[in-house]
Amino acid sequence: MKVMFALWDAGDLLAEDLTDRLVAAGAVAVQANISDAAVETAMLRLTTFDEPVAAVVSVWVADRREIGAVADILASVSKRVVGWHVEEVRPIEPPAVPVRERAPGLANVALLRRPDTLSPADWLHRWRIEHTEVAIATQATFGYIQNLVLEPVTEAAPDVAALVEELFPIEALTDPHAFYGSAGDDAELTRRISRLMKSVNTFGADRDIDVVPTSRYLLR
Repeated sequence: MKVMFALWDAGDLLAEDLTDRLVAAGAVAVQANISDAAVETAMLRLTTFDEPVAAVVSVWVADRREIGAVADILASVSKRVVGWHVEEVRPIEPPAVPVRERAPGLANVALLRRPDTLSPADWLHRWRIEHTEVAIATQATFGYIQNLVLEPVTEAAPDVAALVEELFPIEALTDPHAFYGSAGDDAELTRRISRLMKSVNTFGADRDIDVVPTSRYLLR
């Protein structure tokens, strides 16, 4: 099972001893998405929190009883930790990268909320069924992972419906054409932005959303 944790004011998440502690607690795989110096110039950074999320750590465990120990370890290296059990689908598989090596490009992690006006079934259909094709067609993504929240795993976890990770060329940090894949064509850029925003509006992702620019590392 996959569990995702949002962290604030985190310490050194790349430290090998931290990964070793997580493995000892039951983690079979660990991924860290860190909002670090490599992505500090990102043009798209949104937050609903008083302080932006500093990192998102994904941990795969074999038994849900191991989640508490994993959360405690992450809490020992950060000011605040919240987490969710998620169901993962991968419309675009990210490229394979050696363990502990930074993945190429920019990895945006978005925290989505479901508007009260939509039922869970309607929201899920609009997001996963109707929007996925639009997202792929209008952006220069080379990796796309959708994580539907099944349940919170920490007491203070905010009401988040999904966490989405999208990988872009590193030029997308500051270049809208690189972000949207419009090849320098301003008219095409406008068309893609319009189509994408019309789609995200249908399931509420044009508001009440966090977007965390990160560097992506597979640690185990």
